[in-house]
Amino acid sequence: MAKSRKLLFISRSPPYGAYRARALLDMALAASVYEQDMKLLFLGDGVYQLLRDQDGGPIGEKTLGNAMEALELYGIDKPLVEAAALEERSLRAQDLVIPAEALDAQAIRNLIAQSDVVFNL
Repeated sequence: MAKSRKLLFISRSPPYGAYRARALLDMALAASVYEQDMKLLFLGDGVYQLLRDQDGGPIGEKTLGNAMEALELYGIDKPLVEAAALEERSLRAQDLVIPAEALDAQAIRNLIAQSDVVFNL
């Protein structure tokens, strides 16, 4: 049996206006079928992907927040968020569509260092 690798997906992009947020989410969901040890981390403007009551319809895009609710089905039990990014944007845990664990800068550095593969979009 192959050893499980630690995969880290870092999303830094806002949910709309570019392909990066959707692309990284698709990569994470695809990787989840291989039952790897994986984490999904939202940094900077990436935290906006987790906001409640999103609606991409008016700009002709699918609502990314809806996909976040399905993460648990793919084995991503609790996404991680940058605590400073939430604070800088005046966001609280109850503003998010799903529960997320907030990490400080040191915890994020440790997580990156402990990961075998890091995808950063």
